[in-house]
Amino acid sequence: MESKEEVEALERLIGQLSGLHSEISQLAKKSPNDPVNAFKIKLINKVIVAGNSILEAGYRPFDEFEEFDSDDMPTNSDITMILTQYNEQAERYRSDNVVLSGGWKYLLSGEASDIPAAPPTRIGDK
Repeated sequence: MESKEEVEALERLIGQLSGLHSEISQLAKKSPNDPVNAFKIKLINKVIVAGNSILEAGYRPFDEFEEFDSDDMPTNSDITMILTQYNEQAERYRSDNVVLSGGWKYLLSGEASDIPAAPPTRIGDK
């Protein structure tokens, strides 16, 4: 990551993915094969498209996946599966871009910044 704005965009993405995942997961538990309405698909797609632009190469869960086709009427379980993958990869990206430097901080241009971060939850090579 290169800027504070990129950190903010990532944090926003993680929050949106978590919220959407929570909501759709509850629906999927009750009715996994029910289609998701067009309004929800539109909102979910906005977050997925943002994720595709924020997550660098190697972090996108599916290179060929751009967004849901509302004409295909994806089900609650379809969307839950995709949101889970995006959520995991966004957190892996975040975890790979924080460092312990007088507390957990985001890396900007490879250097510890003054932007506080939560501890990493996914440890591993980039």
